[in-house]
Amino acid sequence: MRERQLGQRADLTHKHNLNSGRHGWLRLTPAYSVKLVSRILRHYETPVRVLDPFSGTGTTVLAAAEQGHSATGVDVNPFLVWLGNAKLASYTKADVKHTLEAISHICTAKGASPAEPPPIHNIERWWHPEILAVLCEIKGRIEALKTNETRVRDLLLVAFCQTVIKLSNAAFNHQSMSFAGKKAELAHAPGRCFECFQKNAKAVVESLIPDLGGHCEVVLGDSRQVLPGGKYDVLITSPPYPNRMSYIRELRPYMYWLGYIREARDAGELDWKAIGGTWGIATSRLSDWRPEPGVFLPSCLSEVVEDIARANGTNGRLLAAYVHKYFFDMWAHFKTTGESLKRGGKAVYIIGNSTFYGVTVPAERIYADMLEAVGFINVRVEPIRKRNSKKELYEYAVEADFAAPSSVGTVAAVPQIRTPTLF
Repeated sequence: MRERQLGQRADLTHKHNLNSGRHGWLRLTPAYSVKLVSRILRHYETPVRVLDPFSGTGTTVLAAAEQGHSATGVDVNPFLVWLGNAKLASYTKADVKHTLEAISHICTAKGASPAEPPPIHNIERWWHPEILAVLCEIKGRIEALKTNETRVRDLLLVAFCQTVIKLSNAAFNHQSMSFAGKKAELAHAPGRCFECFQKNAKAVVESLIPDLGGHCEVVLGDSRQVLPGGKYDVLITSPPYPNRMSYIRELRPYMYWLGYIREARDAGELDWKAIGGTWGIATSRLSDWRPEPGVFLPSCLSEVVEDIARANGTNGRLLAAYVHKYFFDMWAHFKTTGESLKRGGKAVYIIGNSTFYGVTVPAERIYADMLEAVGFINVRVEPIRKRNSKKELYEYAVEADFAAPSSVGTVAAVPQIRTPTLF
């Protein structure tokens, strides 16, 4: 198999984005590389309309804007909608000037009331008390700024989010987040915390060059429903993988500090809305979840769900329900793509497989079967890289061309649309 010849290719992951201008503003470990999106878009010699129904940190829409295309990203998380649009905004010389002035003011001002600390449970695990106090000071000074310029405030909040995570005790190097007292040495040096914010803020400003090209935006929405904006030429996206990894896990500190969530239940409710979400209440609800009848399921998926359910008692049944619901939700998404893509339009999904109790979940194969069932042709599965975990785990590009179906599960006769393989 070709998969066995692949390396881990860190340049095709979120790590490549860290030094790629605005793409590196805030990390999200499952995010894919701007290099992948650029590789796909280079096949289009004239501007096209791009759709990303799982926008995340905005990699696709930002890459499209950088290459002069128009694009729409959709995400169920309002924080990610804010972040994506902050990345896409056009910033003037006046914005840069006012932001630099605000940075200096925040680091030297006196008298502003500190913000309240976010209502995160056991917050002392995240930040040493003296560091937390400085973060509250910085946030209070941002809130007290006498400016109505949304773009300036957005840049400062991006830098603040960077500082929040830089000075935390959290490590996001594994699915199970860990904490350590690694920032304790800063506890008696509040000036160094301000220096950290100042450095981050100036780097954010420097990343604003060059200006962006095409008209792009991120909107709040659910990828299981018909998406906005009419017909698109190409869909490029990377949905959550079926690996029971909560995206809320990494985003929680930012979302608490910026007021997008106020309590743990808010995070669980949002994860329940998201495809593949498993945080808090989203996990407990899986036990009672039942699929609606009449939903298309590839035969291999039915076998996988049954094998997982038999593998480990109660836990096996819970994870079987998780896998079942994940693809149930993805089927709802795939059914909407015909309303979003032009006839002959291309879809590219970057997706990884997964394993539960030794049972492999071939997400790439299931995606391909579902795409064919809703009216896609020329479906191709291309392995991209080895993931840096279990030996069985790989990442794939699932490519397909859209041809209008006569009914779900039966594709109407259409000319074969031959477009170049992207990988």
